[in-house]
Amino acid sequence: MLLAHDDDGSHGGAPAVVLLHAGVADRRMWEPVRDHLAHTFRVLAPDLRGHGDTPLPPQQYSDADDVAALLDHLGVDDAAVVGVSAGARVALELTERHPARVRQLVLFGPTLRGVDVGADIQAFDDAEAAMLAAGDVEGAVRLNLNTWLGPDASLAAREALAGMQRRAFQIQLAADDAAARTGSAPRPEPVDIDLARITVPTLVVAGGRDLEHVRTVAAHVAASIAGAEHLVLPWAAHLPPLERPGAVVSLLLDTLRDDPDVHAP
Repeated sequence: MLLAHDDDGSHGGAPAVVLLHAGVADRRMWEPVRDHLAHTFRVLAPDLRGHGDTPLPPQQYSDADDVAALLDHLGVDDAAVVGVSAGARVALELTERHPARVRQLVLFGPTLRGVDVGADIQAFDDAEAAMLAAGDVEGAVRLNLNTWLGPDASLAAREALAGMQRRAFQIQLAADDAAARTGSAPRPEPVDIDLARITVPTLVVAGGRDLEHVRTVAAHVAASIAGAEHLVLPWAAHLPPLERPGAVVSLLLDTLRDDPDVHAP
């Protein structure tokens, strides 16, 4: 299945950058950032399964394989991959399964499977599950906004994230209902990530206002990848591209291109 996606920017041999959204969002979270990067790069922003315009059919799949198939479809040999939260985990999975496709990583608040769940994440998961079980989708949306967005996020950013999270709940709850009726459910394939095998240049970014568990995982990822840089943004929570998009544009241009002194408007 081909992921819904945006393909913007300089296509005449410009290096590709793939932007992978957080699990609470979809590719629209990159709209405040994407056009600025497209002055220099070919910018690809997909919706992962169950988000935005990409459905969640009842079959086995791997997000990493989906992204690799999109690169094949678009004729892109390799790319710098930027991911936020679950999108950062998919970036690591892509690097594990398709290492030749990734030339550089920028990971904002990465999540990892198999890591002990912190008390703060467990409390969030329990609260969200209880709200969804009670049919309180709007309460679950508010919980996500209040948990993952910091005080720098504008009202427009909060409204945008609310729409993206509602859409994800709509798709995913419909898939749950269909699975209960038919016995056939989406089956995401777990990918074991060996961080010690990753050799591409890597920047791991943590938000100083993010949950403690997320900050701990980010530090672990940075320490486990040889040569990785670890940057903490004191002002940020979990979703810096929505909280201060201008700062994220500058950070990405500094990190991804050879000339860090001039930021394209």
